[in-house]
Amino acid sequence: MDRKAVIEKTVTYVKEALSLAEGGHDWWHVYRVWKLARQIARTEEAELFVVELGALLHDIADSKFHNGDETLGPRKAREFLGSLGVEERVISHVEKIIAHISFKGAAHRQAFRSAELDVVQDADRLDALGAIGVARAFNYGGHKGRAIYDPGIPPVQGMTKEAYKKNTTPTINHFYEKLLLLKDRMNTPTGKKLAGERHRFMEQFLARFYAEWEGTE
Repeated sequence: MDRKAVIEKTVTYVKEALSLAEGGHDWWHVYRVWKLARQIARTEEAELFVVELGALLHDIADSKFHNGDETLGPRKAREFLGSLGVEERVISHVEKIIAHISFKGAAHRQAFRSAELDVVQDADRLDALGAIGVARAFNYGGHKGRAIYDPGIPPVQGMTKEAYKKNTTPTINHFYEKLLLLKDRMNTPTGKKLAGERHRFMEQFLARFYAEWEGTE
């Protein structure tokens, strides 16, 4: 099967698999990450086929929605790509992208790197920033029944992977526990540029949020 056909079948597979997913982690999230990854890859020495498959399959079974199981996503990707006859080298690389792409707490150190992961990770992190990032944060917080903001509950800084996975603080805290940290964790020049612009938007949003919260705008 040629690579274009593999990408087309992967798009169809992901659309179907995520048809009932939470709005911040659905097909449209994957679509945006896929498009951003292709944009970033044009400026990097990365294999586009691996980048596209990694972007399309990166949330095929997000552990947040599968009882914390971080092995399910890579397994599902391997099974699907294997059914299409994709070569082992590519399957293995996509598995590693899925396993290592996610932010796992400020104190966690990533164990695997590649040019392709750098691209897909930047694209995924960009979708957690800016206007889309704000919308996704509150959508997920509502999905989990979390408070919007509680001045009496401060953000938790420097969380370990275990603490981050168990964290249930209000959505505004998530900006300080993850989203505002991403700008300085980007990998590529294009990712860093776009992240800076989206980061500034979030800072402006938070300033306005607190002014409206206190009625001082």
